[in-house]
Parts: sequence; structure tokens; C-alpha cells
Amino acid sequence: MTAHSRDTGMPSPGRRTAMTAPSHDTAMTAPDRRSEDTPLALAVDIGGTKIAVGLVAADGTLHERRRTVTPAGPSILPAVFELARPLVGRAMACGIGTAGTVGPLGRIASATDLLTGWAGTDVKGAAESALGLPTAVLNDCHAAGAAEARVGAARDARTALVVAIGTGIGGAVCVEGRVLTGASGTAGAIGHLPAPTDAGVRCSCGALDHIEAHASGPAIERAYLHTTGRALTLTEIGRLASQATASIAATSHETAARVIAEAAVLMGRVLAGAANLIDPGAIVIAGGVSMLGPALLRPMEAAFRAETLPGPSAVPLLPARLGADAGLVGAGLEALSHLENGSSCAVS
Repeated sequence: MTAHSRDTGMPSPGRRTAMTAPSHDTAMTAPDRRSEDTPLALAVDIGGTKIAVGLVAADGTLHERRRTVTPAGPSILPAVFELARPLVGRAMACGIGTAGTVGPLGRIASATDLLTGWAGTDVKGAAESALGLPTAVLNDCHAAGAAEARVGAARDARTALVVAIGTGIGGAVCVEGRVLTGASGTAGAIGHLPAPTDAGVRCSCGALDHIEAHASGPAIERAYLHTTGRALTLTEIGRLASQATASIAATSHETAARVIAEAAVLMGRVLAGAANLIDPGAIVIAGGVSMLGPALLRPMEAAFRAETLPGPSAVPLLPARLGADAGLVGAGLEALSHLENGSSCAVS
């Protein structure tokens, strides 16, 4: 996974498995009671390990969710279309959030190594041909950011920065609910901002000391392994860190807390730089690494407050509200927004 791709799971993703039958998951979704004048969008979330589809209303309600594992390269779009076809007749437009950088015409400009052969794919053209719906295509971090900005934790903020810290680190800058994608589609890629360190750690993109190389889930796991010689998952490291304040805390607990805190401080300083630049009304923290709780969030916020200007220093750091559904909801809302505006659903 690249830094510009959302993954809310804490462990590093493993190998892709063979295609399995779709699972029908209606947990946390509302029953579909739409009337004829209530438009729904078909929403698709394509990740390195799973594909999800659902129906999304303009208020962000997810009416149905279906999931399957992500197959190898050429089979991705056929799997999406097979999963989505039962829902097409109830939708007026389609929104697709996908890992990778999305160009202005809905074609994948670059992609994570988990999606073999995905770069260069004309997702918009293929979807419109196969499903018969006007289609908007956007990066999955941008989709999640749009959802949090419009109907989630940052819905009351005019300008928001949404940051997902998981297997990689990605983000979205949103103004009045609209994601700023930039000239090439990479706006918001906060994981590729330089961390304030000269440790010389290689980022997934090949550069040295980007924040993703220091504060993502795999980065924290590597740091703990380097410090202790023990290979633990992020969940295990977090469990140890949560016990570090106990009166009988062992050295391993203190080490876990220190490793997390060091990553958190670097992340907080990078967030401060971003806040000083764009002056958001809210910063939303999403992703599996945020589930480390106070061990991560307290030192991160302290570092953030120490380096922001007086105005941005007051911005709230908010936990994401929409969880794993954010990408689906945001993709659907993007499609409905383009439909309402009478555009071609090309994301710019």
C-alpha cells in the first residue's frame, strides 16, 4: 500500500487470496425505504485486500453493503461489476473510490503494488460501459475524506484535513465538503511530507524519511523490532503500551510506549506544518493506528500544539466517525454531487 491509499487495518496486509463468493453484510446499514424521489448512488470501494459496494443516499446513509476479496489484477473490475450489478437498478449514478492516484478523467495514474496492473486502467470508462451509470472515480483517501467532511466528524468545519494512519498514511483536504485533488490527483498525500528527522528510513515511494516511513503501522512494528529484537503486531505493541503506566510496568511495556510516542511526536509535528499551511477548521484522524488510543494521541497532540501558529493551534483533532464505511459513503456522495451539478462525474 502506498501512502496515498487508505487502509484502516492495523496489521500489514498479507497475500491476496483467491476470489471467494461475495458476503452480504448489512450491519450498521439502514433498510432501503427510498421513495422514487430519493436518489441513491451505487458506491464502490476498491482496496488492496477487499472490494465493497453499497447504496448511498444524499444524507450519507448506507442502505446496503456487499463485500468480497480483491482478486489479482485483470480480475478486479469484473469482480466489481459482478458484485455491483444487483444494485444497479436502484441507483442513479456510481461513485468509485480506489487505491492509487486517479487522474482527472477517471484513469488510474499510479497504484499500490497490491493491485497488480491497476495503473493505467480506465476505471470510469469501463464502469460506465458495464453498469450504464454516470460514474465518478476518486482516490480512496479522498473518498473517505469527503465522507468525514460532509456527514462525519468534520461536517461543521468549512475546511478540514482528514488523515488516515494505517498500513500507509494518506489524507484529504476538503473545503465546504469538496475534496481538493490538485493538478495531478495527489493533493492530500500527507504521508509523503518529510518527517522532522534525519534517521534515513526509506519510504515506500523510495524517498528518505517521509512521515509514512516513521508513523504508519508497519513503521511502528519495524521500530519495535529494531529496538527489542522482537517481532510483534501493532495490536500487541499497543496492548503493551497501554500497561506502561501501571506501577509494575515491565521494560517491554515502557519500550512499546516509547516507540509509539516517538512515531506520534513526528506525526504531530507534520500535522502542525500542514495546519499552519491550510488553517483547517478541523483535523480528523482515521485509520487503524489511531486505535492505539492515548499512547498515540496524547503525544501526537502535544507535539502538534507545540508547533502550530496561534490560529491553527486551536483546531480540534477529532476521531473519525464513519470507520470502514467512510470510503463507500464518500464515493456515493461524490457521485450524487456530480449528478446534482449536472457534470460528467469526472473528478477534478
